[in-house]
Amino acid sequence: MTIRTRLTLWIGGILLLSLAVLSGVLHYEWVEQQHLLRQQNTEPESAWSETGEIVIGYGLPTMLFLLLGSWLLLGKSLAPISALTAAAERIDISNLKERLPLAGRGDELDRLTVVFNNMVTRLDESFTQIREFTLNASHELKTPLTVIRAETETALRDSATPPAQREIFANQLDQVAHLTKIVDSLTLLSKADTGQLTLALESVRLDELVRASFADAQLLAWPGGITVELKACDEATVRGDPHRLKQLLLNLTDNAIKYNQSHGRVEIEFVRGSRSVVLRITNTGPGIAPEQLPRVFDRFYRGDPAHGTSVEGSGLGLAIAQWIVKAHGGEIQIASIMNRETIVTVTLPLLEEGLVVAPARL
Repeated sequence: MTIRTRLTLWIGGILLLSLAVLSGVLHYEWVEQQHLLRQQNTEPESAWSETGEIVIGYGLPTMLFLLLGSWLLLGKSLAPISALTAAAERIDISNLKERLPLAGRGDELDRLTVVFNNMVTRLDESFTQIREFTLNASHELKTPLTVIRAETETALRDSATPPAQREIFANQLDQVAHLTKIVDSLTLLSKADTGQLTLALESVRLDELVRASFADAQLLAWPGGITVELKACDEATVRGDPHRLKQLLLNLTDNAIKYNQSHGRVEIEFVRGSRSVVLRITNTGPGIAPEQLPRVFDRFYRGDPAHGTSVEGSGLGLAIAQWIVKAHGGEIQIASIMNRETIVTVTLPLLEEGLVVAPARL
């Protein structure tokens, strides 16, 4: 129940109580007057009749008028709160620049609006600092990682390096490659957050990319004995960035293979609709618990700690996939049944017929 409705009901109750008290007072006065009339041998009138006429003729219309006025006045008075609530619901990390306009009345609601705007400003500044730190840190990490990788590769190529040290250097090289991948992913997301990334939009035959991704997925799945099946692949053209769409398909198929059971299955289905295309990737992995599903797109979130230690990854793949899908005007969803299957569904808009997209580059 809204505050407006609750206050109106309270006012209505007070008015009803006031009307009941007024009726009682009027009735008492009429009774006293009729008693005097009887003492004067005058025919008395009906007290209830006169009281009812006053209550019905004047009291009820006045009560209805006051209720209507209260409803309208409360609606106008509480409108800034409704606007503030709507603005608060719209605020997220992507639109922290939005501010709620002041009504200019200088009342408590204006003060609440100022406090709300100041809070959003502080949040915007905090997130900006976090983005800048992440971008700067990932940029600064690239140089030492490149140096370490070059030196390690040089040591591996050196014929004088003992076999035991070669194994150590090989492991270090794998870890450097893993760190480099994390740094590159952080750089990508940080640039996307700060608006420094634009898409090279052009007409893309997405079904061709899906078939190429299917071929790559078969190679990735072979060591684990996982079967990859392309159940459907309709011809479809979208307006998008080929490089980013390839990255999206690689992230999703790689996840479906890594988070799978031995000798499991991965099914890829690409279907064209009237206005959009739908990509579904299903795997027979351990599944995702219902309480974890809302967080799967969070950065560095790995879900079950047991899986996080046994499966190589950075926890950034799905965050990047979500950004790519949203940047193309689409939606991505994940549904899962524990110990049975996980389904990733991506919906992207089709390229409108007759629309010519000129190739662009970053």
